[in-house]
Amino acid sequence: MKSPAATVFIVDDDEAVRSSLRLLIRSVGLQAQAFAAAREFLDSYDARHPGCLVLDVRMPGMSGLELQQELNQRGATIPVVFITGHGDVPMAVEAMQQGAFDFLQKPFRDQDLLDRVQKAMARDAESRASMAARGEIVARLASLTPRETEVLRLVTRGKANKVVGAELGVSQRTVEIHRAHVMEKMRAGSLAELVRMVLDVEEPTQNP
Repeated sequence: MKSPAATVFIVDDDEAVRSSLRLLIRSVGLQAQAFAAAREFLDSYDARHPGCLVLDVRMPGMSGLELQQELNQRGATIPVVFITGHGDVPMAVEAMQQGAFDFLQKPFRDQDLLDRVQKAMARDAESRASMAARGEIVARLASLTPRETEVLRLVTRGKANKVVGAELGVSQRTVEIHRAHVMEKMRAGSLAELVRMVLDVEEPTQNP
């Protein structure tokens, strides 16, 4: 199944602003979808859809900040570029503290918005590629037998085959066979690469 094209989602209650932003985004060859309200966007948004969100801070009903908080609670990683009025800068700072990608104060130049959107789209692509790579490593780890997993853990801690064999109660030759299977299943070209894979999977869970 083909993945959807990266899209710039625009959420603003001002119809004129929505239309002009949509035209601006499309003028540089990017896909754009506009929504008049935060709830309207939330009801249709699929976190698997790549892109970024251009979001007005102050809107009736659910505000931009409340939408951002809801996305955070859902675990959505879509980069958010806030559009703020002069009096909304403190709110924009709060949004940044909660993980917003950037914010622009009205009035702004078209190119300034486009620059931020391009950077946000690049960030989203990098994030998704990283998550996909991590998912692939997790799948490879799951393909290992229990004994291969034990060998992997000990070998990536720097223990020699002879030591691994002694700890597991098997011969050095048996360890070498298991180690070869691990390298093949993990598609690792070297021990250093194998260690990096394990670290890439473990690091996110070790940070609070």
